[in-house]
Order: sequence, then C-alpha cells, then structure tokens
Amino acid sequence: MEAVTLLQWTFDILLGLGLLWLAWQALTSPDLFKGIVLFIAFGLLMALAWVRLDAPDIALAEAGIGAGLTGALLLAAFAKLRTVKTNRDIAEHPEKGKLKNRSLQFWPAALLLVVAAGLGYAVLSLPPYATGLSSEVDANLNASGVSNPVTAVLLNFRGYDTMLEMFVLLLALLGVWSLEGSALTREALPGPVLNTLTRVLTPMLILVAAYLLWVGAHAPGGAFQAGSVLGAAGVLLLLSGWRLPSNLAAMPLRLTLVAGPAIFVAMVVLTMLIEGRLLEYPPEQAGILMLFLETAATLSIGVTLAALFLGGRPQNKNNKEHT
Repeated sequence: MEAVTLLQWTFDILLGLGLLWLAWQALTSPDLFKGIVLFIAFGLLMALAWVRLDAPDIALAEAGIGAGLTGALLLAAFAKLRTVKTNRDIAEHPEKGKLKNRSLQFWPAALLLVVAAGLGYAVLSLPPYATGLSSEVDANLNASGVSNPVTAVLLNFRGYDTMLEMFVLLLALLGVWSLEGSALTREALPGPVLNTLTRVLTPMLILVAAYLLWVGAHAPGGAFQAGSVLGAAGVLLLLSGWRLPSNLAAMPLRLTLVAGPAIFVAMVVLTMLIEGRLLEYPPEQAGILMLFLETAATLSIGVTLAALFLGGRPQNKNNKEHT
C-alpha cells in the first residue's frame, strides 16, 4: 500500500472516530454549554468529512449552517433559558430530578439505536458498486441552465425539495415568533474588538455571500451557502447591538422573509402553465430564472436565520412606546 493511501486511510479513520467521540460527548455531557461547544466542533469535523467525500457544496452548508449558525442559535437559546426554577426544584427534590433525567435519557437513546440500526441495514444493503444518478444528471445538465450538477439537482431536477425546505425554515421562524418570547432588545456594548470585527467582517461576509450566490451556477455554492453567510453577517450585527430600524421591522421584513417561498410557488405556477410540469424550466430561460429564484432564496434564508437568532418578533419602537 502506498504511503499516501495509508496516510489517507489513517486520517479518515481518525476523523470517523473523532466524529463518534464528539457526538457521544455532546449527547451525554451534563453541562449544557459544553454540549453546545462539542456540537459546534462536531459540525466543523463533519464539514471536513464532506470534503473528504468530494462534496464541497454540502461541506459549505454544514460549516455555515450546521456548525456556525446552528451553534449560534443554540448559544442564544442557552442564554435565554430560565433554569432557576428547575434547579430549585431539583435541589429540593434531588431523587425526583435524577429519576426524571434518567427517563428522559432512555427514550432518546432507544430512538437513536433504532435509527442507527435502520441506517446500518440500509448501508449494508447497498450494492458493492453503484453508479447512482450521476449519468442521468450529466446527460441533462446542458438543459438545466447551469453547469454545476448540485445546483441543477437542487433547483431544477428536484427543485420541489428545496421549495419545501424553504417553507420548513419559514415555519420554524413562525414557531419561534408564536411563542411570544421577547426579542433581544437590550442594546449590547460591543467594545472595541467586536466593534472593529463587525465593521470589517460584515461587508466581507456580504461580498462572500454574493460571490457564493453567483458562483453556484458553475461551482460549489448556491442559495443555502450564500444565505448562511448572509445570516452570519446578520448575527454579527445583532451581537454588536445593531437592531433593525422600526420602519423596516414590520412589512419590509415580512416581505423579505416570504420572498423566497413565494417566488418558488410563483415559479411552480409559471412552469406548470408553460411546460405543463412542476418546476421544469424552459431551457432557454432556465439559467436566468434559477438565478432570480436563488437571489430571492438567499435573502429569505439569510434574514430568516438572523431572525431566528434574535429569538422573538422584532418590536416596533412606536408600539413599544405605547405599551
């Protein structure tokens, strides 16, 4: 066996073992903050695993959404937790708290074992050699409007999957807003370091998001990757104490949030009327239609992720003054 191959095998084995160890530690850690940090580290290693599997598009999404923004959302939720009462109850009834915690740990573990068994069975049932659908994708790539096969699959061949994901993201935000939780209204004191980072990184992140959106037609990138970077810029602004002006917190914000899903639905109706099939674009206009769709999706994804980090419906200052 060549030295390079042996080194790659060693790296992959260590990467897999590291993922398993981080997953176990994140799930079993009694310290919630430590568990979140381990989850973020797990996401970064998972992005590296996708790179080793020659899937840079998924690696970008995993690093941006799985590790970065999801970690930020978990940390924001952790900061909002009200554990005083729970801790007091457990302190007054320690045995009750232990029994409750044990019962809560059993059912997720049992469910994970069932899922792991199903995944193991599916992997072992795979044929030793499988070509997948790459040949069909390559055969129809010229008619898709883009040269990146991942973008072609996500927005053309299986565009309905992406459309449903957009609605899931929007529903998640509506669920957060329906909880009537208070948004982060306290003006933070960023300090010189965070203030400088915000001024430097925010324009750079917006440029990177625009680049990922544009390059997604023929290279790794696209709406979700660009939206996650745009959302990261929004999170950075929120951390520095910036808040959306009151005149943009009502209708303009809501229009931006629904722009992606709404244009997806409009595209479904348009393609049904023109081609008679769901999201089957005319080959001549496929590229420009998908770019238009990706632009709206990027804005909606970025604003939705930042709004999720805010943790509640933005308050209109005028309404706040009346209340």
